[in-house]
Amino acid sequence: MSNNNQLETHYRCLESMYQAAPLNDFYLPKMKVSYAESEIEIDIDKKFFHAGMAVHGSVYFKMLDDAAFFAANSLETEVFVLTTSFTTYLTRPISEGKMRSVGKVVNRNRTQFIAEAVLYDGKGKEIARGNGIFVRSKNKLVDVEGYSSD
Repeated sequence: MSNNNQLETHYRCLESMYQAAPLNDFYLPKMKVSYAESEIEIDIDKKFFHAGMAVHGSVYFKMLDDAAFFAANSLETEVFVLTTSFTTYLTRPISEGKMRSVGKVVNRNRTQFIAEAVLYDGKGKEIARGNGIFVRSKNKLVDVEGYSSD
């Protein structure tokens, strides 16, 4: 199998792993992973709202962290990466439509990945952004539930 095919298989396995996470049964996200990048989309549901009838900040954080995380893990084919820090900036409330986050690796070295993510509403308007540092764990991807090309 060529290196390009191996990377494509890795991206599909990461997508499968994401969908297999029990938490995602609540959010029902769709995700696409590519080289140093990922994109996630969810439909807004009232079950995501705080008392002010808009999406809770925890949903913003999840969308941003997940997109940045999978962008980082797209570059690591052997082990699961871990978020060591993540900063979130919420700029607009949202209460209907879709949320789409795009994560991109902006720097990496021997020990860590730095990734940024931007969150958009259904009209493409930015509603939040974040950045994080990710490191390699000791957990092999092949041992993580859902990481398979089946």
